[in-house]
Amino acid sequence: MQQVDVVVIGAGASGLMCAAIAGYRGRSVLVLEHTKKIGRKILMSGGGRCNFTNIHNSPANFISANPHFCKSALSRYSAQDFIELVERHGIEFHEKTLGQLFCNESSKEILDMLLTECDWAGVELKTETSVNAIKATDAGYQLSTGHGELEAESVVIATGGLSIPNGGATSFAYDIAQQFDLNILSRSAALVPFTLQPKEKDALKELSGVSHKVRASIGNTSFVESMLFTHRGLSGPAILQISSYWQPGAEVEIDLFPDMDLLAWLKEQREARPKAEISSVMAQQMSKRMAQILCQLFGLSGTMADQSNKALENISGAFHHWKVKPSGTEGYRTAEVTLGGIDTNEIDQKTMAAKKALGLYFIGECLDVTGHLGGHNFQWAWASGVAAGQVV
Repeated sequence: MQQVDVVVIGAGASGLMCAAIAGYRGRSVLVLEHTKKIGRKILMSGGGRCNFTNIHNSPANFISANPHFCKSALSRYSAQDFIELVERHGIEFHEKTLGQLFCNESSKEILDMLLTECDWAGVELKTETSVNAIKATDAGYQLSTGHGELEAESVVIATGGLSIPNGGATSFAYDIAQQFDLNILSRSAALVPFTLQPKEKDALKELSGVSHKVRASIGNTSFVESMLFTHRGLSGPAILQISSYWQPGAEVEIDLFPDMDLLAWLKEQREARPKAEISSVMAQQMSKRMAQILCQLFGLSGTMADQSNKALENISGAFHHWKVKPSGTEGYRTAEVTLGGIDTNEIDQKTMAAKKALGLYFIGECLDVTGHLGGHNFQWAWASGVAAGQVV
């Protein structure tokens, strides 16, 4: 029976980070990955360029039933700490909007960096190795795997959430949490596109592939970024962001002109182009096809001269306060992360250890800590991985 100090289950962002940190402390570390290809989410991220962190990262960028839980780990391993690691490996990167950092070349550079760190730290990595059972013992834990039995003092669960199942996602972390009597909060797909009701879907299908800057809001929470029309509904950064706050049956308000006083502009257009149709006037602010389809959807027609001040207010309101009731989301198949998960009240915020199971740790996406779009979830993976790696 193979014996090691630490077994990390899951060779993704948090697992590899944790393994390297533990290995540098002189611990014997074995990483187990059930798929053949490691780091799939890293490789897929940012269109293959990996949005590896965000320079504005803070606890305010996370959703959790306990918003204070993430503070300790994030304060002890910041975005700047990870940037310094990236720079030490000579990886060139650039900043996109809102502090998002991407590799200049390929997300493979981030995965290679983590694997190099693990190699330098003496970490052993086994792929295509499933863990069938974990049992607590007097000395720690005994694991039954597809390739035999293992014993370890500490076990770190870094298998992620339910998002992108074809990338290897499973319920493993939640199953183990349940086995050790940890509370699990309800989970749902987050950072995910919306699907639309049949009427709106049919009306908007010709706009598939069109992008437009909007403010997407639910209650007091809003995001101003681009929205993308798809053949099934709505996507793009603004929609992915607000999806984390959406409950089935709720409406999303979309302001199609977040940077503009549309009413004042429409009054100017009524003076300047009285004979123009409303859709023709709106085509100055968006594509002609988009203007026609949205005016049809909102029931707007006639010339500008026909529009009273009240009518112009209604037109402005239709574009500034478009109420959309999604039929649902695309689900875990395309979701970037899982909202909810293992109750953080069950976990030590400094070490990521399960309070009810000595030597068992949970890190990354499986916990009830969900970041906004733009590198924040990766930063949580690095920070929670380091927090556990320093103590396992």
